[in-house]
Amino acid sequence: MKDKTRNILDSNFASLMLESMADGVFTLDEKGRITSWNPSMERITGYTAKEAMGQGCMLMSFSRCFSRSCPISIEECGIYTHGSLDFNECFIRHKEGHDIPVVKSARLVRDEVGSVKGVVETVTDLTELEKARRKAEQANRRLREIHRFDNLIGKSHAMAQVFSAIRAAASSEATILLQGETGTGKELVAGAIHYNGDRSDMPFVPVSCSALSESLLESELFGHVRGAFTGAIRDRAGRFEEANGGTVFLDEIGEISPYIQVKLLRVLQEREIERVGESKKRKIDIRIIAATNKELYGLVNSGKFREDLYYRLKVFPINIPPLRKKKEDMPLLISHFINLQNKKTGKHITGVTQSAMRILMDYTWPGNVRELENSIEHAFVLCNAGNIDTFDLPVEIRQFEYQPAAMKANPLKPDLTSSGKKLTREILLETLHRSDWNKAEVGRRVGLSRTAIWKYMKKWDIPLERPA
Repeated sequence: MKDKTRNILDSNFASLMLESMADGVFTLDEKGRITSWNPSMERITGYTAKEAMGQGCMLMSFSRCFSRSCPISIEECGIYTHGSLDFNECFIRHKEGHDIPVVKSARLVRDEVGSVKGVVETVTDLTELEKARRKAEQANRRLREIHRFDNLIGKSHAMAQVFSAIRAAASSEATILLQGETGTGKELVAGAIHYNGDRSDMPFVPVSCSALSESLLESELFGHVRGAFTGAIRDRAGRFEEANGGTVFLDEIGEISPYIQVKLLRVLQEREIERVGESKKRKIDIRIIAATNKELYGLVNSGKFREDLYYRLKVFPINIPPLRKKKEDMPLLISHFINLQNKKTGKHITGVTQSAMRILMDYTWPGNVRELENSIEHAFVLCNAGNIDTFDLPVEIRQFEYQPAAMKANPLKPDLTSSGKKLTREILLETLHRSDWNKAEVGRRVGLSRTAIWKYMKKWDIPLERPA
């Protein structure tokens, strides 16, 4: 009686266990007929247990099993020959007719004397994993699109030199040092080098060296083992290992501490790393591209950056020019960013007015191309159609005080205009009329800032708006 009760309890427990499993589980008898079908199989296939019971596994039309497709009968199935099937990735046909990506495993069950009792099979739904794979593939394609060579905009002589350097760097394995001000597009250049080189199918891993403390940066780059420090609850590979076979982009390299400099020097010399908390050396195959907005040689002279590391990094240096030194590229860049924003917002901005273009060309762009892109995005908030005008631009650009050197000493002093005449109330009124009371345009014509024009108008009691 006790044995019978125990068997009933065991049977109930097994039934509850199968019902709670996320993976699909079904069983076949010795004739290949389905004898059990858990709720996960109902969810994955769309067939209820009532519909599946007594059917053959051909019901699911596995795309691949031991052979290319399901056999007509279980006697022909390879499970009899092999006894098991492990982690076979394939598709099954859902009740509604579409294919479901799964991993299938199977085991042949025999009794004590070796007679076949049936088959137990498990099915793991890979739908979410397949979606993640597609997203990763799409992200990789987007990265390739972003870092395409023709996404670097410019026809100036300065950019022509950069393009030539990128081509040379992409065809080599040399360590690259990118030097340029903030916002000049150093990561785009690094990506163009990687995705146009022999390592393009391998990872491109960017790391901002200024965003983390010394200890966190060490762990981020080199990885750590469990227990290496408080919070290290498991082993973790660092960015160097993640990028194996590909490229690591070390942005703002001038910010790293002397300790990290020593460890990075070893990576460059030996192409090996040690995770934090272990002494095991791990070989890595990576290319390093570093970038800085600082004058590294100046840091070397002041003792803040190792000279040997500096020369290891600048095997092939590329200088990326600031926007103010390639103003001839401005129209191309503006048009490019307008096209991007049109796609992003659904608007139909056609260009920039002449007065707005003059302001954009006069501005010094301390934030470089990134600041220009942000300025165009700002303009799209205010401008809905037609051309971007002066007052669509950010206020700091509109009020930028561009003045010839002779005028910077005292901007409120009526100095010589381009015509050789001193600015007087009469000249200012005449220029205001010619410029349709556009103070920024007046400022450009007389060589003063818009703010200075406002002050002169107030001083000489000239109305700020055009008289009716």
